Amino acid sequence: MTPEANRSVPDLLGDLVNQTSSLMRKEVQLARAEVGEKVSQVGASAGSIAVGGALLLGALIVLLEAVVAFLVYLGLSVWVSGLIVGVVVAIIGYLMLRAGLNRLKAANLTPQRTVTQLSRDATAAKEQVR
Repeated sequence: MTPEANRSVPDLLGDLVNQTSSLMRKEVQLARAEVGEKVSQVGASAGSIAVGGALLLGALIVLLEAVVAFLVYLGLSVWVSGLIVGVVVAIIGYLMLRAGLNRLKAANLTPQRTVTQLSRDATAAKEQVR
């Protein structure tokens, strides 16, 4: 018989505790790495997003003024044309803002690989205790 086969229950439980704590440390390291990876992706894209957004905002203003000018050309007064364009753009903006906020819920930002791995580890630990 090998020395491993003759180990006492306290020794086995001590090993289980040590291995479980080591596993949890590794899972925390995995979670940190995954969150760090996501933050790096966001940071790298932030500059391009800011410049692109500023340029698009300028283009949108010019296009909206063109729509107002077209409505004036069709015979509406300037203030009615501006009001119509402003209300339509405000409604579209509100709907887009709501959609974006819904996508930023905590459930969408959860590190899925880490959660899945923790679930697998918990299941494996339960099976070994049986």
